[in-house]
Amino acid sequence: MPVITHRAERAPACIPPEWAGVGACALPVAAGAATGLLECHALVLVTTGPLLADVDFTSHLAGPGTILWVRPGQALHFDLPGRAGDHQPPGHRDDGESPDEAATVVFRPGLFAPDELPGLAPDDPDGPARTPLVLPDPAVFRAAMDHLTADAAGPPGRVAAALLRHQLAALLLRIRLLDRTGSEVANVEARTFERFRRRLEDGYPHSRRVEDYAAELTCSVRTLTRASLAVTGRTAKQVVDDRVALQARRLLAATDLSVAEVGRGLGFGEPTNFGRFFHRETGLSPGQFRARFADRPGGIPGPRQPTD
Repeated sequence: MPVITHRAERAPACIPPEWAGVGACALPVAAGAATGLLECHALVLVTTGPLLADVDFTSHLAGPGTILWVRPGQALHFDLPGRAGDHQPPGHRDDGESPDEAATVVFRPGLFAPDELPGLAPDDPDGPARTPLVLPDPAVFRAAMDHLTADAAGPPGRVAAALLRHQLAALLLRIRLLDRTGSEVANVEARTFERFRRRLEDGYPHSRRVEDYAAELTCSVRTLTRASLAVTGRTAKQVVDDRVALQARRLLAATDLSVAEVGRGLGFGEPTNFGRFFHRETGLSPGQFRARFADRPGGIPGPRQPTD
């Protein structure tokens, strides 16, 4: 499946070329298409739309002239409004023409250093355009993305790679100028929480203990909890559990890993412990949650027995 990783399988033609790290890809839009895990960054500019974009189990309606930035590792599902029950293959049109719902540019993580672009860390999952951003000049963005797409299809080389990086940087900085969400870290508690959030992205598969994060950040559990409550209204422990539960939902919805394998990968030694945690956080058992995604054409299989 283009752009996304389905059942942990790569789609080499839609991964940015290694020499550039930037490329373009057709958008996987189909009624009932499977949820997948994004393997790279994707800038999705809706051209004719609207599109329904489910990103990490939150639905967004993106109209023409909006852009959405989807991050690596996020669970992704696209659909077209009004196509429920329509099981035509992706890209089907009665007139035989190919669809042009959106323009998509993909780029690999780590392409830019954290401080390379002023006011923007591209690999930060809490960055701009996490929800559809209405563009004042969509034609400018479309032209820039079309130029990038054409250059990415040209002959490889150092000059071409540098050009693509500059073109992408300009796009990302334009997005930052339009959406300043999360760009200001104004007080001590906000800065503390920002450090905690970034450390959590690396540490959640290994530890759910707030004490461990406080020790790494050389502060107290009370300080982390106060900062978390001030920024999110959730305690530090709840923030940690929210992140673990999100990853569990991603893996259950978009891979064929067994429930036991998902639990082990998130640090749960026993499937029963993982099951209790997941039910507490979501109100569903892992099997019940997975079953919601198993009836889509090409979707993931249901829970396996008896190990699940």
